[in-house]
Amino acid sequence: MSHDAPESPRGRYLAALSLAALGVVYGDIGTSPLYAIRESFSELYGVEPSPENILGVLSLIFWSLIIVISIKYLVFVMRADNRGEGGIMALTALVTPRRMSAPGGAGAPDPAPSSFTARRRNALVLIGLFGAALLYGDSMITPAISVLSAIEGLEVATPVFTPFVIPITVAILIGLFAIQYRGTAGIGKIFGPVTLLWFLVLATLGGIQVFQHPGVFAALNPLYGAEFFIENGLRGFLVLGSVFLVVTGGEALYADMGHFGILPIRLTWFAVVLPSLLLNYFGQGALMIANPETVENPFFLMVPGPDWMIYPVVGIATMATVIASQAVISGAFSLTRQAVQLGYLPRLEIRQTSSREIGQIYIPGLNWILLVACVGLVLGFRSSSALAAAYGVGVTTDMVFTTILFVVVARRLWKWSIPAVAAIGTIFLIIDLGFWGANLPKIPGGGWFPLVVAGIVFAIMTTWKKGRELIVRRLNEDALPFEIFVADHSIDALPRVEGTAVFMSGDYDRTPTALLHNIKHNHCLHERVVQVTVETQEIPEVDEADRVDVDDMGKGFWRIRLCYGFTETPDVPAALESISRPDLPFEPMRTSYFLGRERVFSTSRPGMARWREKLFALISNNARSATAFFEIPPNRVVELGAQVEI
Repeated sequence: MSHDAPESPRGRYLAALSLAALGVVYGDIGTSPLYAIRESFSELYGVEPSPENILGVLSLIFWSLIIVISIKYLVFVMRADNRGEGGIMALTALVTPRRMSAPGGAGAPDPAPSSFTARRRNALVLIGLFGAALLYGDSMITPAISVLSAIEGLEVATPVFTPFVIPITVAILIGLFAIQYRGTAGIGKIFGPVTLLWFLVLATLGGIQVFQHPGVFAALNPLYGAEFFIENGLRGFLVLGSVFLVVTGGEALYADMGHFGILPIRLTWFAVVLPSLLLNYFGQGALMIANPETVENPFFLMVPGPDWMIYPVVGIATMATVIASQAVISGAFSLTRQAVQLGYLPRLEIRQTSSREIGQIYIPGLNWILLVACVGLVLGFRSSSALAAAYGVGVTTDMVFTTILFVVVARRLWKWSIPAVAAIGTIFLIIDLGFWGANLPKIPGGGWFPLVVAGIVFAIMTTWKKGRELIVRRLNEDALPFEIFVADHSIDALPRVEGTAVFMSGDYDRTPTALLHNIKHNHCLHERVVQVTVETQEIPEVDEADRVDVDDMGKGFWRIRLCYGFTETPDVPAALESISRPDLPFEPMRTSYFLGRERVFSTSRPGMARWREKLFALISNNARSATAFFEIPPNRVVELGAQVEI
């Protein structure tokens, strides 16, 4: 069974971790009060803001937060950690264990399992991959809807700001993405305090209204939610599509658990976040019961005093939405690195922005794609209400997949009884599928966007994985086992030159193609010939003691396996230099690295569909070089090309 960190944090350290978790983990769910209640009474549904309907919606919100966040994620799902890491990619690796391949490549295939086991494993992998792909759509919509909904508060103060809402939102988004290259180390220090202030504002604004109308707490009775469905029928069910907005940060809780641990996240939720959210939602409901006209924007209309009081609330709301956006962007970066390490995406430029925190990275290409998408969404939808129509389809689908994978973990790894797994899975799936069904009508109005994004990413991931397997298969058709190559007496007559030659290989057992090409063209060998294979394990991080495995093959030939976790970035020279063997020195200026560079061509040979082969060839021929990805000095690299038909 999963477990917390070996030594749970205490005292000041626990307080510091909890404050940091507040800023990073709860930014997304903490900005939902800006639009969730308002959208639940949108004209799209035709549900009147009567006291009965308001209490019904509040009841649905309360029980959604309790069941989905408090119980499903914080009590159950977060138990399924992969050595402390969470998120759907980590969960997928947990339920489908096998030895992984080289980053951006593919290693030797595992022994063939039974057809049933293989089909089940493939199905689970596809579920996890599509769930991960859906998070990219979320990474684009969350910054757009969050920042736009905050800036729209200016319109509540005065209509003078109406023409400037879109330009201000776009400017903030551009500024947010423009500073990503600096990392979150600096601004991250203020995430926690600012978010704490935001939750205090939420609690204060809501508390004022609840104090004046305490009867709103009747909504704690689940019968009000049931009556809401009975009275409103299909319209009431569809309102769940907007009620779901209050729990859209659930996946962030799980994905970020590796940064802080379970205890700080749980403590912060029950001590700060949940009470503040409930006070604010119930406060908005109380205001609407007293004055139904405030349904247009109940959050900002809760602000007491003169109109100018709205401006500081807009300011803190904007900072909170920027923090929420930052958390989602960082999550997209982390997810991408995991996909690259697990072999589902090609090698990309990944910059480490902190020498102390492994999770602080920057991916330039993805950063600018997210910026263009966010700005495009703001300019295309032009209001947070319109964007809310696009929000929810992807996240609900992702939550369904998380439940399915969790059930597999509970049964296969934890050996829970079938009745227990069936009961828990059924309850969670009924709720998840209810939210999912209520969000389906959003697809024509914008819900198609995250699905299209997910479809594109999913196609790229599966094509890249399958394409790399085809490359290995093609290269292995004529490949020679490395042990047989070393034992071949014909190579003993080759002249040896000084220094160490490192040949990078995606297959630990096969002779690198670059080594054979080097002999063919140069007719010599170095005095030390080292085959290096980088493998990614299905764990977040590999202990330094388990990083390097050295095999002396004799006659000056060596075979080395370097192991990394899926949250780590390989540094081959550093790993080799850490080997303390006098007979195997890795002096930087006396070590040369030989890499194969395949040029891929699509053919009619059996493999993938032609469009997928062409897509793979396009990506492969333009992917980042292994030289940069493995941190190898360019002036010590020799690349030997090869043409591969797939």
